[in-house]
Amino acid sequence: MVRVGIIGGAGYTGGEAIRILLNHPDVELAFVHSNSNGGNRLSDVHIDLLGETDMRFTDQLRTDVDALMLCVGHGDARKFLEATPIPDSVRIIDLSQDFRLQATASIGNRQFVYGLPELNREKIRAARNIANPGCFATCLQLGILPLAAAGLLTGDVQVTAVTGSTGAGQKLAPTSHFSQRVNNLSVYKAFEHQHLNEIGESVRALMPSFSHAINFIPYRGDFARGIIASIYVDCPLSLEEVQKVYGDFYADAALTFVSDRNIYLKQVVNTAKCVLSLEKHGDKLLVMSAIDNLLKGASGQAVQNLNLMFSLDERAGLRLKPVAF
Repeated sequence: MVRVGIIGGAGYTGGEAIRILLNHPDVELAFVHSNSNGGNRLSDVHIDLLGETDMRFTDQLRTDVDALMLCVGHGDARKFLEATPIPDSVRIIDLSQDFRLQATASIGNRQFVYGLPELNREKIRAARNIANPGCFATCLQLGILPLAAAGLLTGDVQVTAVTGSTGAGQKLAPTSHFSQRVNNLSVYKAFEHQHLNEIGESVRALMPSFSHAINFIPYRGDFARGIIASIYVDCPLSLEEVQKVYGDFYADAALTFVSDRNIYLKQVVNTAKCVLSLEKHGDKLLVMSAIDNLLKGASGQAVQNLNLMFSLDERAGLRLKPVAF
């Protein structure tokens, strides 16, 4: 059994990691750390866990584990590792943005590998430390990386995507109030979203000549969880040729699937899957990509990376089912 501890277990990503690891056949959830909830039952904070576990949060750090998941805020993971001696034998999976970019991918003697399995599976298998990708970054990259690998991104990439309110985290903000979010849509960080940096690095890793813009318009949706993105590019290939490009790229992917039908958000909510669909409209290729932002976009992908690091079945603990209605 792989012994795992969670740092920052009171938030959304921490809660999702707890839910998965409690039912993981090859993992023992050793402890869940929270500075503000030490001594409280996990089910006092994550009320859906009532009847699932009697575990309590601890405010004491333990290092008698095989791996730590850092489910803390952006900037806090680096501060935690700077202030806390963690044995080199303990592997780290960080869900913040602190180590995702090549320029910031190390601290001390720890070097982080970018944890997108569809891009870096073999590097993840050998890694000691993983920087888990961002939610938008995951959704968008899975939509466009096959084109980059085939050298087909020869112009600007146009993206519109809508995310659920959990993407903003648990801390209350004016744009996450129910009365502001419900029956409403709004654009934010147009053309400037921070996930564009990691997307760009991954695209150029597969297609070094890529020098065009990724024009990304993110929307806040009036639902709790999930991301659906529409991506279009100029593409001279036929639909059948593009389908082969995507089919070949994802032939060995455990949790990314290309559908021959129009996709929708409920296919992926409460799962660790990404589902894609392709359409040709004249010389334009339309790619639709959908994920659950808290699972494939965060904690589910972290567990997928954990499985790869410890030579487990890549889908262990992640055979989650969507809610049909």
